[in-house]
Amino acid sequence: MSEADPLDIQATFDAQLATALAWRTSTAQQRLRRIRRLRDAMMAQREAFYAAFAQDYRKPPAEVEASEFLPVMDEIRHALGRLKRWMKPRTVWPTTTMLGTRASVQYQPRGRVLIVAPWNYPLSLCFGPLVSALAAGNTAIIKPSEMTPAVSALMGRIVASVFPANEVALFEGSQPTSRVLLELPFDHIFFTGSPAVGKLVMAAAARHLASVTLELGGKSPSIVDASANLKLAAETLMWGKFLNNGQTCVAPDHVYVHASVKDAFVDACRAVLQQRYGAGPAAQKASADLARVVNRRHTQRLASLLADAQQRGARLLAGGEVDEDQCYIAPTLLDRIPAGAAILSEEIFGPLLPIIGYTELDQVIAAINAAPKPLALYVWSTDRRAVGKVLEQTSSGGACVNHCVAHFAHGNLPFGGVNNSGMGSAHGEYGFKAFSHERAVLRASPLMLIKLFFPPYTGRRTGLMRTIVDALRLPML
Repeated sequence: MSEADPLDIQATFDAQLATALAWRTSTAQQRLRRIRRLRDAMMAQREAFYAAFAQDYRKPPAEVEASEFLPVMDEIRHALGRLKRWMKPRTVWPTTTMLGTRASVQYQPRGRVLIVAPWNYPLSLCFGPLVSALAAGNTAIIKPSEMTPAVSALMGRIVASVFPANEVALFEGSQPTSRVLLELPFDHIFFTGSPAVGKLVMAAAARHLASVTLELGGKSPSIVDASANLKLAAETLMWGKFLNNGQTCVAPDHVYVHASVKDAFVDACRAVLQQRYGAGPAAQKASADLARVVNRRHTQRLASLLADAQQRGARLLAGGEVDEDQCYIAPTLLDRIPAGAAILSEEIFGPLLPIIGYTELDQVIAAINAAPKPLALYVWSTDRRAVGKVLEQTSSGGACVNHCVAHFAHGNLPFGGVNNSGMGSAHGEYGFKAFSHERAVLRASPLMLIKLFFPPYTGRRTGLMRTIVDALRLPML
């Protein structure tokens, strides 16, 4: 893939300035028209997307629908129904010291924004944030991943057919193109990717004091306790883990299972894998329902994690087959993984699932808290006290109880990480706010009580200020 011309990038960025200024006063109807045009152009290329995803990493059409089209369409539908409400200035009540004033919060477009999307869900994680950016009234430059060239090229054609470059533009390329883009003084950067690259993006944004939304990753743990519905847990966890062949930022990275139910849980997981993908290695490799690892380099990385774990004594419970030439790794379950194995410290991002037995929930909570804060945490239990303990004593970007991954699709929930797993939130109104500046607007009234604080500071005026400050120690009514 060739790199984008830096002169073209600069010219496009410059051209978007006038548009961004004009769009500050854009109406909800104008913004929604842009979103509808994007929707219609995307849906017109449905079959072309099937072919592009198949070309890039053999993603099944059903998963293209469920994990690429569905999230974008839901984002669009949400914006079409709620944008007028989101844009409306929000009136706020005065605090005690501001009696006599009127105040509101006004939502302004940030301006020119950059969206840097990853390869694992290239359509959803590119056009989803774009919908939020357009809803908030911004221009946008998009940088998709070079690792999914067929999908990226198709998205580029769609963007060019719908928008002039001074409104929305897409530039293909690899790291050199990304570096050129990150040198520009965007008003906001929305990045989805790894924590390591997220730090570089944040450092680049800091040079221009640009705001950022960072959707990162990490090792998202799952807990299956002794009270859990094991069949349902196995069915759902095997879906969440092996969707997109494990290449999902919120996929369960590893599972802590209570020792008393571990064998039964493993048996249930094996049964699910055989039912969905085939009874043996050959059938699973031939399954049309398994995507491939995105490229050979990532296949080799995953194969290395698997080999390292096995060499250290890990036991293979299912899968384990590797074909680097076809970027194939079978759905794999492992246990008895010793401390020091790389698979326990590195984000897996593939079809390898460590299963770790435990006896005390406190030990699991301590292990989760000793690691960087994950993007997601999943707990399977019918014990309300145990669920409450996990949720109260751990921190993660999001969490699911007796479910996994699905919180990403809930448009009324903020989706995002915390610390190492991200910064800021996306989806629905949260996505609209991510691309908006919440401007505080205060309006004076004829009463103008602030005059009580004007000089000269006489003894009487100073005494009045002391009385007001002392009154603030009282509880709010």
